[in-house]
Amino acid sequence: MSGFARVTLKLATSLDGKIALANGQSQWITGPEARDAVHALRSKQDAVLTGIGTVLADDPRLTVRPGGHKAAEQPLRAVMDSRLRTPVTAKLLEEGPVTFFHASDDTSRAETLTRAGGSPVRLNANADGRASLKEAIRYLVSAGAGRILLEAGGTLAGSALRQGLVHRIEWFRAPMIIGGDGMDVFSALGLASLEAAPQFRRVSLRVLGRDIHESYEREGN
Repeated sequence: MSGFARVTLKLATSLDGKIALANGQSQWITGPEARDAVHALRSKQDAVLTGIGTVLADDPRLTVRPGGHKAAEQPLRAVMDSRLRTPVTAKLLEEGPVTFFHASDDTSRAETLTRAGGSPVRLNANADGRASLKEAIRYLVSAGAGRILLEAGGTLAGSALRQGLVHRIEWFRAPMIIGGDGMDVFSALGLASLEAAPQFRRVSLRVLGRDIHESYEREGN
């Protein structure tokens, strides 16, 4: 349990829970109506947090652009980038301030990102060498973000679930099957029993064009 922020996990997958093909192609699994709904979802958050894998694969802006037009009010934007791999040509750096949470000692790389408009913030590393997601959320809370939207790939989404940080899931499902060689929406959770699985209850379901949008709340919220 995070205890200090309300974290919403946004997922966009195929029916079989895949976020991309084996070659990494993921744009676009869901249709335009679902993507507009994601912009509306972002507009209600104080911060949007993603992972370096998403940045490298999709080059997102992480801004609110309903109907393709940039909104006046934007949430804080941040990236879990443990080794500071974000290229200075990334689109998100064109959109104003963005925070990079890392665990790197490469001061030269940190200075390069700073000159490009980023704000590198060094955090403690977990046992796997990655910057602490829990510390990143605490940092965002200290910056005034009580509502955080996590938009990420399987590694970061799985980490958030394993640590009990996710309060709500907004799941957009497209009517396609990608198959077993596709990229999973969650990394391994290391469960030894079904009783240990994170439990959520569905609180709404709606049709968005060809897609389905389901909302889930964590049991015990």
